[in-house]
Amino acid sequence: MGFSIAKAQCLVAPPYVAAAIVMFGCAALGDKYHIRGPIIIGNAVLGLIGLPLLGYATNNGVRYFGVFLATIACNANIPAVLTYQANNIRGQWKRALCSATLVGFGGIGGIIGSTVFRDEDAPKYGPGIMTTMISSGLVIVITCLMTLKFHLANKRVDRGGKAIEGQEGFRYTL
Repeated sequence: MGFSIAKAQCLVAPPYVAAAIVMFGCAALGDKYHIRGPIIIGNAVLGLIGLPLLGYATNNGVRYFGVFLATIACNANIPAVLTYQANNIRGQWKRALCSATLVGFGGIGGIIGSTVFRDEDAPKYGPGIMTTMISSGLVIVITCLMTLKFHLANKRVDRGGKAIEGQEGFRYTL
């Protein structure tokens, strides 16, 4: 955005402070209402709003606001996604394997990020912004599909159907 190194360093912290506040707020809401899917979707939508502002706006104030939204979206979704997965997997070993796989794919995201945010695309980083937006869209689609699947399974159990994961009394967290 054309700031000096010192100014840029000072501008790095506020988006992460905002992300921490939203992250804790999302955790409190998720625990209170026993929901995770809508929180994940809401954060992904924030990313879909913030990323184009960050990448394509010309006003630095608007771009910095986009940084806030994108940082909040990304950081607040990490614990929400991990909790959504952990709440809906039964069995200690199955949960451990799923958690390790989820964290591993998060690490692969960092590798992909280093290849799509290329120096030659500066300062707009079009391929990187588009890749990240597509990823946020996929998060929304996958979360909607999984939440629908979980909702239908919960309804089946409510009607007296087959128990989820063979465990009586278990219900998926939506």
